[in-house]
Amino acid sequence: MNVTLAVKQYVSKMIETSGSGMKVLLMDRETTSVVSVVYSQSEILQKEVYLFERIESQNREPMKHLKALCFLRPTKENVELLVQELRKPKYSVYFIFFSNVISKSEIKALAEADEQEVVAEVQEFYGDFIAVNPHLFSLNLTGVSRGRSWEPSMLQRCTQGLTAVLLSLKKCPMIRYQLSSDLSKRLAESVKQIITKEYELFDFRKTEVPPLLLILDRSDDTITPLLNQWTYQAMVHELLGLNNNRIDLSRVPGVNKDLKEVVLSADNDEFYANNLYLNFGEIGTNIKNLMEDFQKKRPKGQQKLESISDMKAFVETYPQFKKMSGTVSKHVTVVGELSRLVSERVLMEVSEVEQELACQGDHSNASQMVRRMLQNPRVSELDAVRLVMLYALRYERHTNTILPALKGELERRGTSEHLKQMVSRVVDFGGKRVRGSDLITANDAVAITKQFFKGLKGVENVYTQHQPLLHDTLDQLIKGRLKDSQFPYLGPSSLRDRPQDIIVFVIGGATYEEALTVYNLNRTSPGVRIVLGAATYTIQGVSWRK
Repeated sequence: MNVTLAVKQYVSKMIETSGSGMKVLLMDRETTSVVSVVYSQSEILQKEVYLFERIESQNREPMKHLKALCFLRPTKENVELLVQELRKPKYSVYFIFFSNVISKSEIKALAEADEQEVVAEVQEFYGDFIAVNPHLFSLNLTGVSRGRSWEPSMLQRCTQGLTAVLLSLKKCPMIRYQLSSDLSKRLAESVKQIITKEYELFDFRKTEVPPLLLILDRSDDTITPLLNQWTYQAMVHELLGLNNNRIDLSRVPGVNKDLKEVVLSADNDEFYANNLYLNFGEIGTNIKNLMEDFQKKRPKGQQKLESISDMKAFVETYPQFKKMSGTVSKHVTVVGELSRLVSERVLMEVSEVEQELACQGDHSNASQMVRRMLQNPRVSELDAVRLVMLYALRYERHTNTILPALKGELERRGTSEHLKQMVSRVVDFGGKRVRGSDLITANDAVAITKQFFKGLKGVENVYTQHQPLLHDTLDQLIKGRLKDSQFPYLGPSSLRDRPQDIIVFVIGGATYEEALTVYNLNRTSPGVRIVLGAATYTIQGVSWRK
């Protein structure tokens, strides 16, 4: 199961369907993101797509020599824009691809508007999600609910995105959901309703063990999104901002004008692909090796081009050298800025305290460490608030809680009212009263024994002690031990065998630490394939529901 490959194949098939000749790719805001994450502009240019336009753009010039490939979400607005387009076509012929199921009435509206008979094809290609990594997808949605209830439009959009993923992967799954979350149950029922309604679309070849869709709620684990991460992709997203593979480096002190915005894509950048899940220390070593390799391959001085063969050799090696030069410049700038921010915000010290709060149970020691961090002026406002949020979640019912004193420290620091409110909001959202799982306290003999041996072995790295709750949930699921009483099946059927193809969806956002967990489980669990998805992907910036 590979969501990146699924979307790439859809885009390739669109282009192939239109045949040879110059083309324009007509998209909306969301499908632009879908395509740009899996294909670079230069790759698509090689397939005779020379122009990229937005369907809502009013000032597009008529270009009758171009074929139009329309890749759009099947929204009411897009259908209306297409109707207007077809009444006054700007291109010679139209190949229309919707990213999800479109109604017969909307197809009829398009047919009636096509008086000049310029439409050659209308198809559904289910690329209605952002393929972040091969095993990670996002719907790029925020604010999916109010309190414990869905925003109606968001329930519909999450249902559409999730069913598109299932259709693109050719899976008709059994569904399990988190019993403690009404949101999970509502989404499970909504997805099941679409599968039943569109049963012909989901009529895939039966497998010995049916695939499984597991729907979870972020409120069950609010600790994971609050922790600093130390792998490359996670750090870039958290500290610099990674939006559809693009990073804005315009605020980096002294940055070269060519590097004010850079693209990081594992498909087109070998160094990034190889270092995606490595920790910061390893990246530092690898960037040094990359630099040394570059120095060896760099042309020495002014090369003498005395013969045709000299010129030919130079021309042949120059593109590779130029590409390597760009890769080196980009990653040296990115890693340099990460290093500066880690030092400026004392993130290693902050991270050590975060891990203490998340993984250990010494209240006295944790209290001292948090207080010391809050009194350090180099600790940012956001990091300070997150430490207090972690403390509030970890020790919300401790008899000697110092939470009022920590809130006082935030007051003295001049913390904004909005951020101070986040402390009580995070407990309302994911505190002990709300959680279906036992996130913090091990209360059965097996869990206590596991925790004891984990402490006995120690950890390789003080900054990576924590494992997200998702790891234990998936581990139990793969072993066939996930409790039906906590994660019931929707409907009367249940799996007799251990699941092999698992799609996990987290309402409220997934994290890159959880994506790393899924990546590692895929590598170490023979015969098991897991894809993780969410309304959004985040590390620390979860938007707690209002």
